[in-house]
Amino acid sequence: MLSRTSILRVVSKLLIPPIGLYALYVQFHGDFGPGGGFQAGVIFATVFILYALIFGVTNARLVAPSWLTRAMLASGVLLYAGVGVASMLMGGDFLDYSQLATDPIAGQHLGITLIEFGVGITVAGAMITIFLIFDGRIRVDDDDEDG
Repeated sequence: MLSRTSILRVVSKLLIPPIGLYALYVQFHGDFGPGGGFQAGVIFATVFILYALIFGVTNARLVAPSWLTRAMLASGVLLYAGVGVASMLMGGDFLDYSQLATDPIAGQHLGITLIEFGVGITVAGAMITIFLIFDGRIRVDDDDEDG
């Protein structure tokens, strides 16, 4: 006889990949329709949170240690700022995407894609970090895993 835990584990293993794929769809379709980096980041974080709820926070911490979530937070912000600085170095204003390519339309597309990707990484890292802090097993100043 199957227990409720077994059923939840099997169902979550079936749901996690499509939810992650949907997060990627929202991420890269955001400049053409509804969605974008924030929504994709939250959806991607729900994949991690679902995993943590079903398989335990200890196992989830093996998947996303604190150094990884902190790197996600920093790299997303750096990507966002880096696109703005790159557009300034190419002769435009901060976040003037049209400077990023020879064709202004291609530059706009490249710029918004990179910006939305940076926002998605940051939001996912923030949501995962908030979830783990609310779990109570880590503190904001917990550096024992980072060395």
